[in-house]
Amino acid sequence: MSKRDYYEVLGVDKNVSGDDLKKAYRKKAMKYHPDRNSDDPSAPDKFKESSEAYEVLSDASKRNSYDQFGHQGVDPSGFGGGSGEGFSDFGDIFGDIFGGGDPFGRRQRSNRGSDLQYSMTISLEDAVRGVTEKIAVPALESCETCKGSGAEKGSSPITCPGCNGAGQVRTQQGFFSVAQTCRQCSGSGQIINNPCKPCKGQGRIEKRKTLSVKIPAGVDTGDRIRLAGEGEAGLKGGTSGDLFVQIKVMSHDVFERDGRHLYCEVPISFIDATLGGEIQIPTLEGKVKIKIPEGTQTGKLFRLRGKGVDAIRGGSKGDLLCRATIETPQNLNKIQKELLLNLQSSLKNSSKQTPLSSEWFNKVKSFFESK
Repeated sequence: MSKRDYYEVLGVDKNVSGDDLKKAYRKKAMKYHPDRNSDDPSAPDKFKESSEAYEVLSDASKRNSYDQFGHQGVDPSGFGGGSGEGFSDFGDIFGDIFGGGDPFGRRQRSNRGSDLQYSMTISLEDAVRGVTEKIAVPALESCETCKGSGAEKGSSPITCPGCNGAGQVRTQQGFFSVAQTCRQCSGSGQIINNPCKPCKGQGRIEKRKTLSVKIPAGVDTGDRIRLAGEGEAGLKGGTSGDLFVQIKVMSHDVFERDGRHLYCEVPISFIDATLGGEIQIPTLEGKVKIKIPEGTQTGKLFRLRGKGVDAIRGGSKGDLLCRATIETPQNLNKIQKELLLNLQSSLKNSSKQTPLSSEWFNKVKSFFESK
């Protein structure tokens, strides 16, 4: 069963602001929360669907990928395996609605670093064979001076007196226990009196790092490779985000790709097509000779099995299919023209030697006679 559009799930348009998106999700969460709909068997699925939609659209990087590539763009499977993170952080939403905590019983990860995306363009040859590339990525990394704590060396953050380290302040509002982010510590649960000078108390410094990316054989445009933990460093020593490498394969002068198969146009001389012969054609593994049967016509496909692309998700290797294009001679001299005229005269009224022409003219004749 295909997934519904995330914007449709939350009832918002694609230009929705972050605040309006949050309000729309709160409304859906209130409506479909399992604790309030014990008699509705469809409520848990609708609640999960709304949560999944908000998890993607509330993250700028994931929302951008979703807007470009749809559900495939935010599929956590990737080539690097699933992130295992699932819904990133609903603590603020569910804290406001249901008294704090993650509705799925997991620990909040509000200090997790952001995921990053890097676009990489590679040649068809590298996509088919696989390659290892080095990339330079600007990212926020943990400050070496304070080890990510944000506090000056020799000092430590203190527990926030406003929330006693919880990061949230709870108030009772009728039926609900409302938990809001503590304003004194901005939800971190700690206060830094002596901030680290190099990182200004953030625990992170912007640096440019060089990474080695292994591109598996068989990748295609739109595929993503996940490098776990290579995104931005988390706040105050939190978990680092991931880096997603988005692949784009350049067009090729000779070959066209369609999934596992490669295609190319092969010009064949008028003589070889008529009398038959042998020609060399290129493959990504080198030149290969193929036999041209006598009487070859334009459009005939020659299939070279196993000369295509590896199936990245399992299966047999693709083929190379070469389409014959008969080349008509040009700029003929007088003698060559006379030879062709003699050949033409000898072929008149010979259906055996020109079966396609004879068959076509017979069809045309029958068409007009039937009028």
